[in-house]
Amino acid sequence: MLRTTLAGLRLHKSRYVTTVLAILLGVMFISGTMVFADTLKASYEESVMGSATGVDAIATPAEPEYVEGEDPAEAVAFDEEQLERVRDLPEVASADGMLEGRAVLLDAEGRAVGFMPPAAVSLGDASRFSAKEGRLPEADDEIALATSTASSTGFEVGDTVTMLDADQEKRDFTLTGLVNFGVDPNFSMAGATVLTENVVREIAAPQGYSEIDVVAAEGTDDETVAKAVEEELGATAEVATGTEFGEELAEGVGAQTEVLRIALLLFGVIAMFVAAIVIYNTFAILIAQRQRELALLRCVGAKRGQVFRSVLTESFVVGMVSSILGVLAGIGIGMAGARFAGPLMGTDVTASVVIGPGAVLSGLLLGTLMTVFSALVPAMRATRVAPLAALRTSATASGLEKGTGWVRVVFGLLLFAVSAGLIGLTRMTGPDPAGLFIVTGAALIAFVGVVVLGPLLVRGIVRLVGVPLRRVGVPSMLAVDNSVRNPRRAATAMIALTVGATLITGYSVVSASLESTLTKTLDEQFPVDYQISPQFNPDELTVGQEETETTEEGAEEGVVGTEEGLEGPVEGTEEGAVEGTEGAVEDEEPLAELATIPSRVREDLEKESTVSKVFGLRSDSAEVAEEGVGGPLESMPVSTYVGADMGTDLTADMVEGELSDLEPGRVVLSEGYAGGMGVGDTLTLVTPEGDLELEIAAIAEDMQSLFGATVSEEDFVRAFPERTQDDTLMIRGAEGADSAELREAVYSAVDDHPTLQVDSVAEMKNQFSQMMDIAFYTIAAMLGLAIIIAVFGISNTMALSVLERTRESALLRALGLARGQLRRMLSIEAVLLCLIGAGIGIALGVVFGWAAAAAVLPNMVFAAPAGQIAVFIAVSVLAGLLAAVLPARRAAGTSITGALASE
Repeated sequence: MLRTTLAGLRLHKSRYVTTVLAILLGVMFISGTMVFADTLKASYEESVMGSATGVDAIATPAEPEYVEGEDPAEAVAFDEEQLERVRDLPEVASADGMLEGRAVLLDAEGRAVGFMPPAAVSLGDASRFSAKEGRLPEADDEIALATSTASSTGFEVGDTVTMLDADQEKRDFTLTGLVNFGVDPNFSMAGATVLTENVVREIAAPQGYSEIDVVAAEGTDDETVAKAVEEELGATAEVATGTEFGEELAEGVGAQTEVLRIALLLFGVIAMFVAAIVIYNTFAILIAQRQRELALLRCVGAKRGQVFRSVLTESFVVGMVSSILGVLAGIGIGMAGARFAGPLMGTDVTASVVIGPGAVLSGLLLGTLMTVFSALVPAMRATRVAPLAALRTSATASGLEKGTGWVRVVFGLLLFAVSAGLIGLTRMTGPDPAGLFIVTGAALIAFVGVVVLGPLLVRGIVRLVGVPLRRVGVPSMLAVDNSVRNPRRAATAMIALTVGATLITGYSVVSASLESTLTKTLDEQFPVDYQISPQFNPDELTVGQEETETTEEGAEEGVVGTEEGLEGPVEGTEEGAVEGTEGAVEDEEPLAELATIPSRVREDLEKESTVSKVFGLRSDSAEVAEEGVGGPLESMPVSTYVGADMGTDLTADMVEGELSDLEPGRVVLSEGYAGGMGVGDTLTLVTPEGDLELEIAAIAEDMQSLFGATVSEEDFVRAFPERTQDDTLMIRGAEGADSAELREAVYSAVDDHPTLQVDSVAEMKNQFSQMMDIAFYTIAAMLGLAIIIAVFGISNTMALSVLERTRESALLRALGLARGQLRRMLSIEAVLLCLIGAGIGIALGVVFGWAAAAAVLPNMVFAAPAGQIAVFIAVSVLAGLLAAVLPARRAAGTSITGALASE
C-alpha cells in the first residue's frame, strides 16, 4: 500500500499543486513572523545591552514607598556630595552623574518640538551612552540630539539648533553628534538633547543627578563594584550591574515584540485556518473522484484500515513537503521583514537574523499536522467505498452531493440565533472592552453556522441570482446549473473566502465607524477650526501660569508665589519693582507652574476679521464637600469655557438636563463624577476662596468634552480669582473666510510664543483618517494572504471539477458549445462562487464590525465604507476569473473524441 500511495503521488502531482501552495503560504506566514519578531527582539536587546554594559554599575535614586491616602512621592536625585563619595571608593576607577531635565527645542520653523519638551541631559566620560554619529558636545555652544529627535526634526550633524533657556530666550547650538538612546523609556517618548553640564543646569534647572554611572577599578568585577556603591549610597539608591540594568530594560521592551508577534501570528492562524479549509476540500474531492480506484484496491484485497492509512500517508507526505518549503520561504520573508520593515517601525535592526528552533518546528508541525487532520474525514469516507463501486462506469464523484437535511437546517439556525443573542447581550451591557471577546465568540459561532448551512445558502443565492443570468446566454445558464449541482462542494470552496471577506469588511466597518464617531465628536463638541494649547511639561505643577512678556519699556509681566501657591499677573515697572497680588511672599521662591496662554494672543485673534469666535478653557480643581461624590478621587476637576455660548458653541450628549441651562449658581457634572447625584441636587466645592454651593443643572455623558464640574465664568472667577488666563484657546473662522488667511492669522498670533501648540481640527481629522487608512490597508494586506489561499482553493475546486466533468465537457463541445463559451461557463461558475463567499462575508463583516465598534465606542456613529466594500466585490470578481483561468484552459483544450472514448 505504501508503494501504491507513493506511486499515486508521483503520477498525479498536478492534483496537489494548489494544496501545496495553500500550506506553503500559511506556514510561511507563521515561520516568517517568528523569525521577524525574534530578530527584532534581539536587536532591541543588543541596542539596550550594548549601551548598558558600557559601564560596570549603574545607580538610580530609590523610589519612595507608597503611603496609602497620600500623593506618591518622587525619588530624590543624587547630589554632588553623593557622587564624590562614589568616586572616592577604591573599587571605582571613574564615575559620572547624569543631569536630566527638560528644555524646549525649536524646529526649523521656530516652533516647539513635540507635545512635551525633550529631555535635556549631560553625559560624562563614564556614561552608558555614546555618540552613534559625530561626537558628544564639549563646549557650551554645542549640542547632540537623540537619533529619534534628529529623525523627526530633520536636523543633521553640523546644523544650527535652537533651544529656549529658562527665560524663554533663544540660544543657538552647533549639532556635533547623534546619540542612540535605544528604548530607554526616559528618552524614547519625547526624545532627548545632550548638552554640557553647565548648559543643562542653566536651561533645565535639574534638582540633581538622575543616574550615576560607574566604571570599576582594574581587577574589580562588576558585581563587587556594584555592591560597594550600594553600601555607600545605602537606601537612597538602587544599584545594579550594567548587565543587570540592561537585562531589565530589555525585558521591558521585549513585551513590545511579544505583542507584535502575537498580532502577526493571529493573521498567520487565520491564513492556516483558511488553508485547512482548502486542504479539506481538496482531499474530499480527491477521495470522491477516486472512488473507483479505492474500490479496485478493496477488490484486490486492501482492507479498510489500509485504505485509511494510505490516505493519511498521502496527506502526511504532502503536508511535510509543503511545510518544509513554507519554513524556507518563511525564513526569507522574516529576513526581508527585519531588513525593510524594521526601519519603517523606527527600529534599526542591528542583530543577525535569528532563526530559532521554534520558528522551524512550529512551521513543520503546524503545517503537517493540520494537513493530516484536514484529511481525516475524507480518509474515513474513503473506507466506506464499496468494492462493487469499481464496476461502475460513471466517474462522477459521490459523497459530496448530499442535500441539506432538516437536522442540519435546525442546527444551523440555532447557531445563528445564539450568535445574535450574544450580540444583543453586548448591546444591553453597553460599551465595554470585554464585549469584544463576546463579539469574537459570536462571530466564530456564526462561521460554524455558515459552514453548516453553506449548501442551503449556496442553493438559495444561486437560484436568486440565476434568474437574470439564465437569460444572458447558454454559458451563463449552464454555469448556474453547475453551481447548484453540488452545493456542499461549492459551500466548502467558498467558505475560505467568506472568512477573509468577513475580517476585512469587519475591520473596515470598525475603522469607518471610529472615524465617523471622532468626526461627530469634533464637529459637535468642538465646532472650531483651530485650537491653541501650551506645550506640556511633566516637570511643572498644575497650579497657575507664569507668563513672560517684554513690554516696550523692557518691563516684564510675570507671577510670583503666594502662600497658597496661586497668584495673579504682576507687572515689573521700569525700575524693576514688582507689584503683585496680596499675600505674595517676596522671600520665597516662586512655584513652578503649568503654562497657559498669554492674554495678548486672545486679544490679537479677536481683532482678526477672519475670526468669528474665540473662547477659552480654564481649569483647576477643588475638593468636594459631599461624601461619595467624585468617585474615588478626593478632588474634582473644575472648568469653565470663557466666551462660549454653552449649548451652541459647545455641545455634549446629556444623561439628564440641558447644557444650555448652565448659568451662575449652577453646575454641569460628567456622569463619572456625579456620584449618584442628579439634576436639582446641590454640590458644594471647597475652593481657596471658600465653599461654593452649586445646583446641578445637567449630567453629561462620560468621554465627552465636559469633564468633572463645568461652571459659569462668574462662578469660576469667584472660586479661582487668580486664574485669569486660558489653558486652551478655541478659534472658529468667520463664515466665508479664506482658509489660508485664517491659518495665517492664527499662526501670526502665536509668533512670539514658540511653545504654544497650534492644532487644526481639520488637520487632526485628516491625520486620524490617514492613520486609520494606513492601519486598514496594512491589515487588509495581511488578510490578503488568506484571500490568496482562498482563491487557490476555488481554483483547486474548479480544476478537480473539470477533471471530473471531462466527458461532460466533451459532450457539450460535441453538441456545439464553442471553446470560448466553455471557458466563459467555467469563469462565470467561479465568479459565482467568489461572489457568494464574498457576499456572505461582507454581510457578516458589516454585522460584526458594527457590533465590535459599538462594544468599545460610546455614542458610536455607524458607517459602512461603501467604496471599500465595492472594491472588495470587484476584487472577488477578479479572483473568480483568475481561479478559472487554468481549469477553463484545460477544459477547452481537451480533445473531444479522446475524452468521449476514454469513458
